[in-house]
Amino acid sequence: MSITNVLKFNTNSDVQLLDARGPRFGAVLTTIVLAAILATASLPLLVWQLTVFALGAFVGPQATPYAWIYRTFVKPRLQGDVPTEDVRPPQFAQIVGFLFALTATAALLLDATAIFTVAISFALAAAFLNAVFNYCLGCEMYLLIARARGAVSGRKNSEDSYNLPNL
Repeated sequence: MSITNVLKFNTNSDVQLLDARGPRFGAVLTTIVLAAILATASLPLLVWQLTVFALGAFVGPQATPYAWIYRTFVKPRLQGDVPTEDVRPPQFAQIVGFLFALTATAALLLDATAIFTVAISFALAAAFLNAVFNYCLGCEMYLLIARARGAVSGRKNSEDSYNLPNL
């Protein structure tokens, strides 16, 4: 799914599904990599993670190296029903991760250590939430924005904006 389709927050378009366990596995690997980046300030490692986020954001989460590792080595060993989810929320989460990693890369190159630390810490916190608690912060942001856009686009006049339904 293209990035423009994701950023339209259109809930009426065709839905592509992916194995819901894959993004969580990717979050575990992302947490490990981001923790290593935070501890070492390694530019090559940061560029690697930036590339992974870019693939997830612009091509889709199923195109990342972490998804390939999951499909090749982990998924064949799992049994039972395969839980699926819409690809758009995880792809939006990859966009958010890409923006944090891009900010951290620029900050590291410009020797802005505080900005680097904050950007990596935010990305690490989000990846940790997904890996440990199965709570995808970027996915939840996507759903909130989609609901808000639907509520705002459904209003009939400007006064309706004061009476938005509960989101």
